[in-house]
Amino acid sequence: MPSIGRSGRPPLREVGESPDYRFTLANERTFLAWVRTSLALMASGVAVVQFVPGLDVIRHVIGFVLVALGGVVAAIAYAHWERNERAMRLGEQLPHSPVPRIVAAALAVASFAALGLVAYSMLT
Repeated sequence: MPSIGRSGRPPLREVGESPDYRFTLANERTFLAWVRTSLALMASGVAVVQFVPGLDVIRHVIGFVLVALGGVVAAIAYAHWERNERAMRLGEQLPHSPVPRIVAAALAVASFAALGLVAYSMLT
């Protein structure tokens, strides 16, 4: 009888067949890229709060959004890796992820807000 993991599903090592190691390593590299993106978002949020001159409230909101987005990306990265690994092991199509679109939209909004802060500080 297969064991059941914390998520109520069998552990990956007991699901399907092992995929070609190159695909597994590529999936892991993608996971690590998401983790790097998460760290960069959090560092950017801290930098905005510490170093961007301008209105305190807006600066803190931008910093909060970036740090929160970094936390969300970090939380989602593992789930995304596991879904992809499970799909590869079962020979299924890789699942779609809305995360890139969400991250891009949030970064666009934060960058326009930061640009407005910089422009405001140059005018005053």
